[in-house]
Amino acid sequence: MSFNSKDFKGFTFRSGPSKKTKQSFSTFWDNQVDDVDVDDFLGLDTDVKKGKDLVALAGYRRAISNFVNIVTGQNIPVVFNSKDESYTDGRKVVIGSNIDDKKFDVSVGLALHEGSHIKLSNFDLLRNLEINIPAELFVLAEGVGITRFQVISTVKGLLNYIEDRRIDSFIFRTSPGYKGYYHSMYEKYFYSKNVDKGLLSSEFRTEEIGSYMFRIINLHNKNRQLGSLKGLKEITSLINLPNIMRGNLLDTEGAFSIACDVMNVILKSIEPIKLQSQNSDSDSQNGDSLEDNGEGGSNTISDEELQDMIDNDNIGPSTPEENLSNDDGSQSVELSDRQKKMLENHFKKQEKFLDGDVQKTLMSKKDNKDIKSIEKSGATYENVGNDIPKNYWGGTTGKGTKCLVVKKLTQSLIDSDQFSCATSWNQRNYNEKSRYSENYNFVEEGLRLGSMLGRKLQVRGEESSLKFTRQDSGKIDKRLISELGFGNSNVFSHTFTERYNKAYLHISVDASGSMSGKPWNKAMTSAVAMIKACDMAGNIDVVVSIRTTHGRGNTDVPLIMVCYDSRTDKLQKVKSLFSALNVSGTTPEGLCFEAIQKDLIPGNSNQDSYFVNYSDGQPYYGNNEITYQGREAENHTRKMCDKMRAMGISVLSYFINDSDWRDDRKSFTNMYGKDAEFINAINMMQVAKTMNKKFLEK
Repeated sequence: MSFNSKDFKGFTFRSGPSKKTKQSFSTFWDNQVDDVDVDDFLGLDTDVKKGKDLVALAGYRRAISNFVNIVTGQNIPVVFNSKDESYTDGRKVVIGSNIDDKKFDVSVGLALHEGSHIKLSNFDLLRNLEINIPAELFVLAEGVGITRFQVISTVKGLLNYIEDRRIDSFIFRTSPGYKGYYHSMYEKYFYSKNVDKGLLSSEFRTEEIGSYMFRIINLHNKNRQLGSLKGLKEITSLINLPNIMRGNLLDTEGAFSIACDVMNVILKSIEPIKLQSQNSDSDSQNGDSLEDNGEGGSNTISDEELQDMIDNDNIGPSTPEENLSNDDGSQSVELSDRQKKMLENHFKKQEKFLDGDVQKTLMSKKDNKDIKSIEKSGATYENVGNDIPKNYWGGTTGKGTKCLVVKKLTQSLIDSDQFSCATSWNQRNYNEKSRYSENYNFVEEGLRLGSMLGRKLQVRGEESSLKFTRQDSGKIDKRLISELGFGNSNVFSHTFTERYNKAYLHISVDASGSMSGKPWNKAMTSAVAMIKACDMAGNIDVVVSIRTTHGRGNTDVPLIMVCYDSRTDKLQKVKSLFSALNVSGTTPEGLCFEAIQKDLIPGNSNQDSYFVNYSDGQPYYGNNEITYQGREAENHTRKMCDKMRAMGISVLSYFINDSDWRDDRKSFTNMYGKDAEFINAINMMQVAKTMNKKFLEK
């Protein structure tokens, strides 16, 4: 089944889409909706194009799932279309994988419509439609030469249309805030200039099944022409769109009863003599789709009227009598052969849409599996760098760019090989000498050194108490009570307990390509040592992230991946997963810091917070949305560090390089201020010792 509703209280009468570019309903995606071809949206390009952004698709699916669950009030699964999925089980919503920002609103509309059917439709009645159709309809049909199959298929189409109107009207009443998504889907598929013309033309004006179905499923169109067929006015009264939520239409059974009544009127209006041309007319509707370049009908609603209807949900007036054609077809417009073919093809699309026959782009099993891994990792996009110019020479400031934040490293994410900084190849070849021309195990070495540091940090879990007795106030010391008889009134005591504050440590390691080899190995050794030491201390939460870029060329994005979080992860994760980590990409620095600002823990009188940065150079990154280098990037990174300090977080930055370049040192100091330190890669363990010393300060 499909959707066609356009009102809150009932139904407005609509016409073709506006020629103007429409604003996307979803402010979350904040994009302009172009006039995308319906065939493309429907998935007629049934193979997923190479280079699909699986992270974005995971985000779309998650957002659509949230919308469906909110609107229906039920936990209805939303899944991508694969060969294993069924469209008609009445248990889950299936979406195509051909989704992007421009098609998002339409995809939401389809998903909400399918979800509302799962909530409100009786699928058992739909499956057993044939046995529920009254016998008298088959008798009437036989008298005018209509086959049993035609009766069943026509009643099904009528039920689809009426049930869709009932379902969507219910959602519009209960969740009016989501109507914009329905409007987008409705206008993308159902409204057409071809339909406007067809309703006003001499086409579909003979009393045949096809003519009635075309006129009925477009009753909501302002050009509907109620005088075009015998019995159409009566049918319009039976369906009664403005009052679709009336008492006898509160469930699927009620919609089915109305559909049968409408079928009865159709069969009584059809004349047997006109049946000779019906099959040939039906056959003539098979043909290739043609592009819609025609103009709208003379009664097409204006853009202003259309927007007013959308904004106010006014129930449109009945079609003026002067616009109704006579029975002989006068006052109607004529279509060219090409326009007739276009109309036939669009009518077929409408019928398929009503029947739920909407092609949805298939997703491969591997991509489906990888998307599930991405979703489990909590990967999301954050918009960053809004104040950064689009090019190196300054000028126009862009809208920033997306930064990919992966909140949880998992084995399934590694197996997906979606991110070059954490791959199964790295994991398999971790101990191979050919990797860095040296056999260095930073996990093993880091755990060994961390055990040594951790023994010192264990004192952070201890408390020391100092008791002061013979005080003139405080808590009574029972051992001194006997002295009250000798005139000693100082029998009180005070106990002073000293303990360390709880600490939070976020270590962020530059994983750009220039860190390859010794800098990377030593930096990760230091990070692993701090994980082990903090684990032994017991009251230090430690988070380790790596930052680089994801993608290729002008479309890559900054990436920051949380590889370990002691609040949720066990130490075993370091041993089993860290071998998959490696360097790649460029240096987005402050863009990554901005993306995780809200996830950092502020410092206060009871919480010591530290942000430790390991990197080896100046910021350098760019795509087709932003140029991040030079003084602009340095100032942005410094701004992010200042924000952390304002949150009570101590920022410690270490420049890991043997380079003595003056520009590098000047740039690093500009970004990280007096906290910046310059160290050689082989001295990285001194960083851990320095942090160890800080943790033992009171």
